[in-house]
Amino acid sequence: MLEPDARTIAHMNEWLDLVYLQVQEQAPALLPIYNIYADEARFGRRYIDEELQLLDPGDNVLEVGAGAMLLSCQLAREGFNITALEPTGAGFSHFSCLRSLALYCADQLDCRPNIIELPAEALVMSEEFSFAFSVNVMEHVDSVESSIENIGRSLRLGGKYRFTCPNYLFPYEPHFNMPTLFSKSLTERLLNGYIFNASHLTDPSGTWRSLNWINVLQIKKCTRRSKTLRATFNRGFLTQTLERVNDDKAFAARRSAWMRMLIRLVVRLRLHHSLMLVPAAVQPIIDCTIKKDGSR
Repeated sequence: MLEPDARTIAHMNEWLDLVYLQVQEQAPALLPIYNIYADEARFGRRYIDEELQLLDPGDNVLEVGAGAMLLSCQLAREGFNITALEPTGAGFSHFSCLRSLALYCADQLDCRPNIIELPAEALVMSEEFSFAFSVNVMEHVDSVESSIENIGRSLRLGGKYRFTCPNYLFPYEPHFNMPTLFSKSLTERLLNGYIFNASHLTDPSGTWRSLNWINVLQIKKCTRRSKTLRATFNRGFLTQTLERVNDDKAFAARRSAWMRMLIRLVVRLRLHHSLMLVPAAVQPIIDCTIKKDGSR
C-alpha cells in the first residue's frame, strides 16, 4: 500500500486537528471514538492513494458509507468532487454528533462533500463516478448483491469500486474479537452473552444486527451475473494488515490480547509474507476491486 506524499499527510492532519479541537470543545466525551475514526480516515486515505493518483482533481468520487465524513471532507479539500453516501444505521448512531461537528468545520473551510442520506441499496445513479470506495462498510449493508449492482451502475465505463471488509468464510468476527461457528445464527445462539454484553462497542446489539456475513464467494457470484463488472482480489492485503497490527498501537488495541500476541509472533518470524499464497476465498480480510469495463 503506497503512502501519500508528505504534503498530503500534513494537509490531512491539519484538517483532523481542526475537527479534534471542535470535538474537544463541544463533545469531549466523544474524543476516544473520534480518535478511532480519525485513525481510520488516515488509513482510508492511504488505502485509496494509488487510485486517487490516477484521477484528475475535480473527478467525481463516491465514498460508500462515509460515517463521520472525515475522509470525504478531506478529499473535497484536495479538489475532488466527492459524494458521501451515508445513512446512519444500527450500531452507529454516534456518527450523527461527530458528523455534525465535522461538517461544521467543513463549512468553515468550504469543503463540505455532496451528501446522499441513503443506503447503497437505494442508490439510483448511472455512470456518474470515476472511482468509488468504502472501508469496513460492506459487511453492514442490508443487501450485498443490490449494493454491488447499484454502485456498479453508478460508475463510468472504466471506473472502479475498491473496498475492504471482513471475509466471513474465515471463522473470526473482528468487531467482537471472537471466533465464529459456521453461521451467524449458530454463533449468536452459542455466544449470545458475549455478543450482547460486549463493553468495547457503543451499541453491541445494533452492530451485531447490522452484520451480513459477506464473503468472497458471494462477491464473485454477484459480479459474474453482471455483463459489465469484474472483481479482482488483492491477496497481499492481509500481509499489510498484519504489519499494521504490529506497528500501529491504536489499531492493535482494538484486537484481543491473544490475537495481538499471535500476529506479532507471525510478523516477527516473517511468516506473514507466505500468506499471500493463501487463496482470497479463505483469507480473513477482503480487498476487492470491482471494475466496470463492459468487455463481458
